Amino acid sequence: MRPRLDPEGLFDLRYAAFLETVSHLRVRLHRYCARMTGSALDGEDVMQEALFEAYRKIELLDDTLALRPWLFRIAHNRCIDFIRGRRARQRAEAGYAGDDIVLPVEPAGQGAGRAIEQLVVHLPPKERACVLLKDVFDHSLEEIAELVGSTTGGVKSALNRGRAKLAALPAQPVAIPAHDPELARLLGRYVELFNARDWDGVRALTSADARLRVSDCYNGLLSDSPYFVEYERAELPWRMRQGAIGAEIVLVVDRLYGDVWRPAHLVRVHAAGGVIDRIADYYACPWILEMVFEDG
Repeated sequence: MRPRLDPEGLFDLRYAAFLETVSHLRVRLHRYCARMTGSALDGEDVMQEALFEAYRKIELLDDTLALRPWLFRIAHNRCIDFIRGRRARQRAEAGYAGDDIVLPVEPAGQGAGRAIEQLVVHLPPKERACVLLKDVFDHSLEEIAELVGSTTGGVKSALNRGRAKLAALPAQPVAIPAHDPELARLLGRYVELFNARDWDGVRALTSADARLRVSDCYNGLLSDSPYFVEYERAELPWRMRQGAIGAEIVLVVDRLYGDVWRPAHLVRVHAAGGVIDRIADYYACPWILEMVFEDG
């Protein structure tokens, strides 16, 4: 696939130039957003929104050296909005009610960062952010305070609370909810038609106003996009199959490299009322698969 210019959508040449400028930060931004939201795919969606917000406000940034903290601050705020929107904050905070006094806890030992990344989803948003930014991304207390809208003292307290809660977490794995069988059947049919290149059949599974988001390329109506044409003329052979990330069913696009099929990227499909109303294709986001493999 190649970027398509859409005057009614989000992406254009100037945005592509902006993405090139911030390319060295994108993997770190995605990792932060993914750990804050608890999902590699949600993290990518939030990061894309944050980058577009930054693009629209780039003229407000006087000092280019401040680009990294500025982008992290925008991404952080988007993550907080996301968490509040799905009521994750209330659930997390309810699980730790009455934890008002917490003794100082030392930072995790070297090499524990990966374990911390996967556990911070159990923390309330502020503590989650402070632990991530300090113990995983190695930001200073001053940088964290500015980013989360607090003081260095407030950050220290949040770090102590967060570290103590992580240390007290039970060892048993979290139960994964069962997949939705109706969605699984619908996606099974979608995969079957997609692999057969039956684009009319695929369209019949989608609503008339189905939305498509292809990272860095397109955001708009599926009916207005060259989505199926791009797959039809892809240079490397491909196939689609069902997979899962945690509790979520996803579609995996494999590419044939020589004689070996390898996962290339993920596709997220949302359905309502038995029809597909949203598709998100992450072909341009290799860091998502890298994170999934790390966590697997």
